[in-house]
Amino acid sequence: MIPEVPGAADVTGAPEFEDPVWPWKEAPIATLVQRIHQLQAERSQAFRRLDEAHRQYLRSGPHYDFPRYRTAVHEVTQVFAAASREVLAVEAELAGPREQPLLAGHVRSLQQLEQTRLATVALLQLMATPEVTNQEDSTETHQLKTKVIKTMEAISEVLQELRLDAESAE
Repeated sequence: MIPEVPGAADVTGAPEFEDPVWPWKEAPIATLVQRIHQLQAERSQAFRRLDEAHRQYLRSGPHYDFPRYRTAVHEVTQVFAAASREVLAVEAELAGPREQPLLAGHVRSLQQLEQTRLATVALLQLMATPEVTNQEDSTETHQLKTKVIKTMEAISEVLQELRLDAESAE
């Protein structure tokens, strides 16, 4: 919740709001990079949860428990959205006030790779549902699984580059 400015409602008749205080504003670059790594860990945990929810959904047949799966997807989506907002805030901080375009570029790449990973995992899960499963899709499924693996490898590389370049920036 964003705190109200004391007395603002009295002047205009409506509450006014302050900008929320971002806890990393004055943090050293190393702390920002550490936070990116923590957010990546949260994303990884969310992917595991999404995968488990999908497996449970597939095992719940023949009367599939879609409401439970939908709830899990919604919760995981909230985790991804919160992580993305914070990653974008770190990117903006690095690109702007910190004047670290190289580090900001790494964070931007990381965000784009995570978007690719999520979209690919979602497509894989859709293709695995009984209503959509088709033997002809096995080649496409293999290609998508390979894409997920390569994307995860690229994410690891970007995280490593971010860490190393951040050490040089301090």
